[in-house]
Amino acid sequence: MTELAKQYEPKEAQSKWFSFWEERGYFDANPNPDKKPHTIMIPLPNVTGALHMGHALNGTLQDLLTRWRRMQGYEALWMPGTDHAGIGTQAVVERRMLEEEGLTRHDIGREALVERIWKWKDKYEARIIGQQKMLGASCDWRRVRFTLDDVCCRAVRRTFFKMFKDGLIFRGKRLVNWDTFLQTAVADDEVTHEDVAGHFWTFNYPVVEEDKGLKGQKGPKEESSAESPLGLLSPLRTLHETGERISFSTTRPETMLGDTAVCVHPTDERYTHLIGKHVRIPLTGRVIPIIADALLADKTLGTGCVKVTPAHDPNDYACYQRNKQIGVINILNPDGTLNEHGGKYAGLTMFAARERVVEDMQSLGHFEKVEDRTIPLMHSDRSKTPIEPYLSDQWFVKMDTLAEAAMQAVRDGKVKFFPSRYTTSYMDWLGEKRDWCISRQLWWGHRIPVWSRAEGRGARDEAAKALAPLGATISASGEISFSHPHSNLIAARYVDGPTANERTLLVSVDMSDCFYEHVHREKSDDIERQLEGAGFKQDEDVLDTWFSSALWPHATLGWPNEFGDPPIIERESTIRQREEQRPKPRTVGQLAHALHT
Repeated sequence: MTELAKQYEPKEAQSKWFSFWEERGYFDANPNPDKKPHTIMIPLPNVTGALHMGHALNGTLQDLLTRWRRMQGYEALWMPGTDHAGIGTQAVVERRMLEEEGLTRHDIGREALVERIWKWKDKYEARIIGQQKMLGASCDWRRVRFTLDDVCCRAVRRTFFKMFKDGLIFRGKRLVNWDTFLQTAVADDEVTHEDVAGHFWTFNYPVVEEDKGLKGQKGPKEESSAESPLGLLSPLRTLHETGERISFSTTRPETMLGDTAVCVHPTDERYTHLIGKHVRIPLTGRVIPIIADALLADKTLGTGCVKVTPAHDPNDYACYQRNKQIGVINILNPDGTLNEHGGKYAGLTMFAARERVVEDMQSLGHFEKVEDRTIPLMHSDRSKTPIEPYLSDQWFVKMDTLAEAAMQAVRDGKVKFFPSRYTTSYMDWLGEKRDWCISRQLWWGHRIPVWSRAEGRGARDEAAKALAPLGATISASGEISFSHPHSNLIAARYVDGPTANERTLLVSVDMSDCFYEHVHREKSDDIERQLEGAGFKQDEDVLDTWFSSALWPHATLGWPNEFGDPPIIERESTIRQREEQRPKPRTVGQLAHALHT
């Protein structure tokens, strides 16, 4: 008789029994019409590091449910995989590189950084999967996937192309959460809020009016543009101060450099006589209007006046959307320093500029008081640096119709939440129908498959010539179509350019075909080469991690594979055999027919 060990050795048991289960295929799940399906898509662990206690607890609960259903006779699948976690993983690697080598990503370049991150991914993905197996996770390990592998890339490219072609994906200038260390937009749920000790300053601007025969000051000679307005007065008119001043309070004095208006409540009797008049910003001499907006100004708070900085405050940006005449001025560089619109403060950080601005407003006689106050401050969850509201060009998904479809699925009972109380949170969140910012200014991730080329607004012939090798036709109205077979691979449209006299031609290429992947890959490469030869450049941004994570159930269970087969290890030989038996297109006509089909 074998003597019973005096002490339990978990490592021996883990190694023995997991191998026993896996070798016999007890965790395998295959489509079976004779069994009810039960599927759990594992919440993807990020390859930023090792698993922690939270992963262990949550994974144990999923394992219990999967094993329970499996014993009940269900075809139970627990789908394993890992997430490339774009901003999270790049932040970890960049921070370590800076601490250990004193290098930034710009010192080594895109390719070198991505190569380093792949090595990090290989190390920690192996560790994560090893930890899960050590816990006895009954996943179908034949199916394990990574959100940047070929299978997931295919689904991402197909989805992006279709949404771009259907007009659901667009590029626009919007206010975003900006991480000044990583120099990228970040999602709301990647921002932490912390109350910190700060100050609440009160300043004033002098009211000015056009000189009617009096000797006064001339307005600033500044170029007017959509993003750098002058207000409603000509800069060449002679202005003088009326002697009246309008007071306001702020926690961020440095943003005065980007003010484009002062706002009051339309029924505030203290200021109704000033609505439509103007003030001068003492720091720059720039003249801005006094406007009325009941949604922004509250006559019961503070002075009742609000300085409006649309490029650096969400509420002010919303005010600008309602009062487009005030314009927008962005005073920040991507690294958080002040740009040329900051004037003599250019190059300073926001905090350094704040000190200088307060000192200068005091010396100019426009400082009134300061109070100590606790203020909420946003930080990036990834880089731990302060978040700046920042106006920048980003890619977005139009969410109105998509959100409504997702909400209707809940109303119809097709989607259910457990516990049911989360239904309310879901409906409230989607009910806002805010467009989704899907671009990130990173190097690790799915690079956005769009090529662009700037040109003059009247240069239709120039664009037609550039796209002629791809079978493009451009109508007088600017609509672009492609002849077969390119029509299945390319979508293009014009958007407004950086100036009023320019526009940008955007082209997206579908590289996701599965049926004729070997042919399609070559064709897509050829299209990309032709685009680059015609002066087009691929977008530098990558997609938000959640763009690929959202496709996890589809990409891993067969879509958009021609046969709908789940991509599992044991079937690779079968897939190769099937491809060898399939006739290959040899002529242009056969190729066109294959791509059309």
